[in-house]
Amino acid sequence: MNFLPSARSLPRKTVLALTLTALLSGCQMIPTDTGSFMPSSNPVTVDTVTRGNRLARLARQQHPRILQTYGGEYSDPKLERMVAKVVGSLTLDEQNTGAAYRITILNSPNVNAFALPGGYLYVTRGLLALANDSAELAAVLAHEMAHVTANHGIERQKLEAEEKFASKVVNEVVGGRDQAAQAALVRGKLRLAQFSRNQELEADRIGIRTTSHAGYDAFAAARFLQAMDAYQGFRSVSGATDASLDFLASHPNAPRRIELAQRHARELQQPDAAGKRDRESFLAGIDGMIYGDSPEEGFVRGRDFLHPGLGVAFRVPQGFVIDNSAKAVTAVGPDDIAVRFDGATVPQGTSLSDYLTSGWVAGLEPETIRTLTINGYPAAKGRASADGWQFDVTVIRSGGQVYRLLTAAPATSGDLERVADSVSQSFRVLDQTERAALKPLRIRVVTVQPGETLGSLAAQMRGVDRKVELFRLLNALSPGATPSAGTRVKIVTDQ
Repeated sequence: MNFLPSARSLPRKTVLALTLTALLSGCQMIPTDTGSFMPSSNPVTVDTVTRGNRLARLARQQHPRILQTYGGEYSDPKLERMVAKVVGSLTLDEQNTGAAYRITILNSPNVNAFALPGGYLYVTRGLLALANDSAELAAVLAHEMAHVTANHGIERQKLEAEEKFASKVVNEVVGGRDQAAQAALVRGKLRLAQFSRNQELEADRIGIRTTSHAGYDAFAAARFLQAMDAYQGFRSVSGATDASLDFLASHPNAPRRIELAQRHARELQQPDAAGKRDRESFLAGIDGMIYGDSPEEGFVRGRDFLHPGLGVAFRVPQGFVIDNSAKAVTAVGPDDIAVRFDGATVPQGTSLSDYLTSGWVAGLEPETIRTLTINGYPAAKGRASADGWQFDVTVIRSGGQVYRLLTAAPATSGDLERVADSVSQSFRVLDQTERAALKPLRIRVVTVQPGETLGSLAAQMRGVDRKVELFRLLNALSPGATPSAGTRVKIVTDQ
């Protein structure tokens, strides 16, 4: 989590996120990228950028902002070689011959892959954690490449409007300043190249063909669509990620789509004679990859948020689910109560009371402001109200940083003070031993030993809840299925 005044939508309670956002005057909304924006019928790749293509040049300019939105680039040479091998296999297809791609693994737990003009391909480590073999990764990337070869990005606009349209879409999504437009993004009304249903189905068909021609299992696309469907159900319950940054935010995943993917695969391969999956190579590539939150953004461990870099922690009440994003930490609880945590740099000479009244809180009630001490650190708090909501705003100073805890509840709720006090009183500074002991979770690939069961394997996982359900999800195990001795499976641990 970086400490800039900003807000993002909550995965299950978007209204609450927008309410917390409205409380903060002058906040910059986080751009939400959800798909792929592609060039015209002559696919634009990295090698043509220097030839003056305006659309590709726009994409090149937006690359740094894409990195910022998705946590930067994840660097792991072993993992990069594995992904590059898959992309290289796909470019052997006649539809992709001559294309050059710049591949970026994004340091994000969200499950997504997309592309921009100029041959820029992106895949998140969250997607790599969910996939189970090279064929599934190939299916997703081939789908994104298909939007290039099928001319989807430009079909929706007249050719003479191409540059204007590209500038509008790309700039609004990854760098726009207009608050109304950005709020619409959070609500999901604007998408980065959200293609039509027919275009998505066409990209599926082309991508499955490309995957098959590259020698991969053509049924991988349908398998991974099913895996993402299961993931979406898990995420919607756990609140583990920002749904607006996921693949399914812009790629419809109806059962009909899965059925069509299976049909396309059967036209190319028979299930008993399907192409390669290359599972061992894929698992070797992702072994040791960070899972979930990165150290730079802090860690969620159950009801606790702990940040080893900043050295602070707090706990949310029972029943609340924490969502840790790049710009803020949010938590949603029962009865439409939400909490937001971030920080700001405030001059030491500015009192916390003065900071509260400096204009960054809309609807503040000055008469409610009071100073106090929280676990030995100076603090101040006040109340605010707006549009049927009531807020508790607590700020705590530690060293050169001021941390902000905002709690929102419906105006009719009687639990605002209880929840706000519980969270703020749990705020603490970690000692050096605690900070050193915090380690990121990682994907570890282990071999199932004789006598081991699904339950015993899931019990090896650390730092996560609902272990059996997550183990099934990560390893694409259907209900009732159990891993066999000698097979390789994924677990999550901080070891």
